[in-house]
Order: sequence, then C-alpha cells, then structure tokens
Amino acid sequence: MDIRDLTTDQYTIKQVCNLLVNSFEHAWHNYQEALEEVKQTLQPGRISRVAVDDSAKILGWIAGSSRYNGNVWELHPLVVEQSHRKLGIGRALVSDFENQVRIRSGLTITLGADDESGETTLSNVNLYSDLPSHFRDFKVTGDHPVTFYKKLGFVVTGVVPDANGLGKPDIYMSKRI
Repeated sequence: MDIRDLTTDQYTIKQVCNLLVNSFEHAWHNYQEALEEVKQTLQPGRISRVAVDDSAKILGWIAGSSRYNGNVWELHPLVVEQSHRKLGIGRALVSDFENQVRIRSGLTITLGADDESGETTLSNVNLYSDLPSHFRDFKVTGDHPVTFYKKLGFVVTGVVPDANGLGKPDIYMSKRI
C-alpha cells in the first residue's frame, strides 16, 4: 500500500467518488455530489491523500483544510473501502494526515463524528436539558467512529446537539500534533 496526494487523474477521482457514495450514501447521495466534495479538496492549501494498492485501486481517502491561520486542520472526510476496513488503512491515513499537518506547522487536528444512528449516549436525548452531565457521562454504545479516533489519541472536545436532526449530534474530537 502507498499513500500519496490525490491528483486530477479521472480514473482515481472516479474511484474516490464511488467510495464516498458507497460508504456515506446519507451524506453524498450521488456521484455528482461526491465529485463536488472531491474537487473542493484539490484546491490550494488543502490536504487530499489516497491509499492505493499495487494495481492503483483506491483503498481509502482522507482530506482536510486549515482553520485559524493554519494552526488547526479539520480532517474531513476519512473513508476506507468496505472490504479493507479494520486492516490498518484508516490508521495509516490518519498518521499520514498528521505528518502532512506537521509539515504545514499545524498544531491541532479536529473532526466531527456524526451520530445519526444512536451509537453513543449523546444521541436520541435532549442534550439541552443538561449538556454538562451528558458530556461528562458520554459513552459509545455501538460501532461508532469515536472509538477509532480515541485509539489514535483524539479526545472529545465538544458536541453540537441536533446537528443532523433531532437527537442526532455531531461530536467534535481534536488532537494536538
């Protein structure tokens, strides 16, 4: 496996778009929406990297953009081909992303991990009733990406209640580089 910059090669871009639609159909409903997302990540000042196998098949993709004068980088999105998950590809992509942020003198990486399917204790509750308690008692109750990111050293730094609809929060995580 090799990790490298995503280029404007149409074959590669098509693979990344299909990967997005197949993995996140709730976020990217069709190829055109995915293509718009991918094109944005190819703009100057962004990070857009792919993991490829020896036959140039895309195994995963990670992208991000800078905030706060380059001090903070938002990781968005990260996706790994379904048949290649839990093999270390996501971990390798995040590690590579961290190195790319270091090269650019970034200090922090942040990301949002939506809970649209009730896999954490922050989902399906009225967070406004007592946000500090909900935040303090936060637990993952299913197969949610928070677990993956915690293993990589990210910590939960915030939550946006109802970001994806009633009872469907976006959970913010961050890591100092």
